[in-house]
Amino acid sequence: MQPFVLDDRLARDSESILKLGLCDLRLARDSRWPWLILVPQRPDVSEIFDLTPLDQALLTFEQVTVGTALKKMTGADKINIAAIGNIVRQLHVHVVARSENDPNWPGPIWGFGQSVPYEEKAFEAMKHRILEAFQ
Repeated sequence: MQPFVLDDRLARDSESILKLGLCDLRLARDSRWPWLILVPQRPDVSEIFDLTPLDQALLTFEQVTVGTALKKMTGADKINIAAIGNIVRQLHVHVVARSENDPNWPGPIWGFGQSVPYEEKAFEAMKHRILEAFQ
């Protein structure tokens, strides 16, 4: 069995903030939206149906848990959850807080404008707020 290796682009565009039962929870470096990414810690998986039934159930549970925490933390109008993977084929699930006043509401976040990186203090503050929302 191959070991799990994180895709280079996911590593570059996000930072791990918490290990869950199945997934590595990552905070996207783009500060325009509160944006989390769940990456199942399984090698060579590109689709949800590639996971075992038990892992599929765990992924669903973790999506709901993360979405609930993000909604609690942000008060967002909508939480978008998507596993698209057209560019990064490694299975990963985006969990994004959207608000009617965000930069591209109601359009998608992908392909809109340029990424705005967090300043270090702001990134640490966001990470802390997200982790507190799990309590």
